[in-house]
Order: sequence, then C-alpha cells, then structure tokens
Amino acid sequence: MALKPTIYKFNISLSDINRNYYDTLNLTVAQHPSENPERMMARVLAFCLNAQESLVFTKGLSEPDVPDIWVRTLDDQIALWIDVGEPAVERIKKATRLAKSVKVYSFNAKSDVWWEQFKAKFAALPVAVFRFDAKGISRLAGLVQRTTALSVTITGDSAFVATEAGECEVEWSPLQDR
Repeated sequence: MALKPTIYKFNISLSDINRNYYDTLNLTVAQHPSENPERMMARVLAFCLNAQESLVFTKGLSEPDVPDIWVRTLDDQIALWIDVGEPAVERIKKATRLAKSVKVYSFNAKSDVWWEQFKAKFAALPVAVFRFDAKGISRLAGLVQRTTALSVTITGDSAFVATEAGECEVEWSPLQDR
C-alpha cells in the first residue's frame, strides 16, 4: 500500500517589504512521504517570496515533469517555474524552454557542493538560483505543526518568521540572479 502525504495547513500573514506586497495566505500543503520537513518549509518560504495571483503548488515530487511551484497564464503558458532543492542541470535547461522565468531555491547543507559542481553549467542558463541558510530552514521546520499560523516579514535577503511555537530568521543568498 502506498504511503499518503501528510497535510499541513498554514495561515500566513505576509509582509514583503522588498516588493511592497502584503497579503494573507491560506495554504494547504501536502508533504510527500519522501519529503522531509525542511524541504516542505523551503517550498513554503519560496512561495512567500514569490507570492502573487495564480501562484500555486503543484504535485511536485509526485509528478516529476512539473516544478514545485508555478504560475500559469490564462492561455496555459508557464510564466514562473520554481524548483526547490538541487535539481539537475538538464531539468532546469528544459524548464527555461518551457517557462518565461525560472527560479531555484536550494536549502540544505549540501547546497554548496551542488553549486560548485554545476555553477558553470547554470551560468549559461537564464535562471535565478538562491541558497537558503540550512540552519534557518531547520529552525523553521522545527516550529511547524499540522495547523500553523505564521507571520512572515521579508526584508533584504532574510525572512523573519513568527509562530505560536517561537520565531526564527531565515536568510538566503543569491547564487545567480537572472
């Protein structure tokens, strides 16, 4: 019997000072059985950083030919493709042909090794690549419950996140910005 995803519900009060964007997001996130809490929270944070109308989570790990998050236009074109983790160069190369804009958010301790190995190949692609601080993502994952109210304030290259269980700051650095 196949394992079922674990469902999380987030009520997010989002203040993105960088983009002058303020919203309340009610997200239902399915954590794939093979996905750890850190990856799930990296997806949620990437969603907050790119919040806009029509931004949605996809089936992600359950469907390998789609990104984790995307925006589709009314004529079914992919306007924004977002992958979380350390995707293969060929996957991102294909994404740049399918989408108008492509972003990658890496989040764990092995991100440095992945980036050093593939940065020359990514340099030829029109893709923005960011690295979340692994310790910050880990702290954020530790604050999450099945139903969580979050206050997320984004300014500069960091997000301050407050929950009923505590608070943390997650910083990121741009590895390639296009």
